[in-house]
Amino acid sequence: MKVFVAGATGQTGRRIVSELVKRQIAVRALVRNLELAQQVLPKEAELVVGDVLDKASIAIADCDVIICATGAKPSFNFTAPLLVDYVGTNNLVNIAKTNGVKQFVLVSSLCVSRLFHPLNLFWLILFWKKQAENHLKASGVTYTIVRPGGLKNQDAIGGVVLGKADTLFEGSIPRSKVAEVCVDSLFCEQAQNQILEIVSTSDTPVQSLEKW
Repeated sequence: MKVFVAGATGQTGRRIVSELVKRQIAVRALVRNLELAQQVLPKEAELVVGDVLDKASIAIADCDVIICATGAKPSFNFTAPLLVDYVGTNNLVNIAKTNGVKQFVLVSSLCVSRLFHPLNLFWLILFWKKQAENHLKASGVTYTIVRPGGLKNQDAIGGVVLGKADTLFEGSIPRSKVAEVCVDSLFCEQAQNQILEIVSTSDTPVQSLEKW
């Protein structure tokens, strides 16, 4: 298995890359800033400079899995969520389909189905994430959509609370646990073609994704 990670230098993406390396899974990281990538990513990761908005730079030829952890950063650019969370993800999905990728894991967000959510004040970011989900589901590519709650950089004690689509609407989760779920989904047949909503609490027992 070789995994292509988009958004690899982001706070969640870098944890996904580290989790893959920890499990000795070959990983190619798509990065826009090579110097930053060399600083924050494990040396075992193969780095390729590119951008999800530039189809020619998305080099996935020998990868059989894609994990997409891209996301628009807060800014005054009202087109950022449209471009990054929708157009960029669609580019990845279309290339995945053309190249026969076996599985596509998309890191999305809780509450994407709620149009009147405060986060949509940030240039409809949840709306565009939901449109990207819809494109992935309609593509015919085997997928797992991971919808985490509020993302925390700090690790925390406890396990993951797992829900089906549109059943969890609040809560938070460490990015490290999101990374674990993304990588676990590659080895869990029950996670294929599913939407996994996840948060974490201190009193939730730690279990494997397969057990959940």
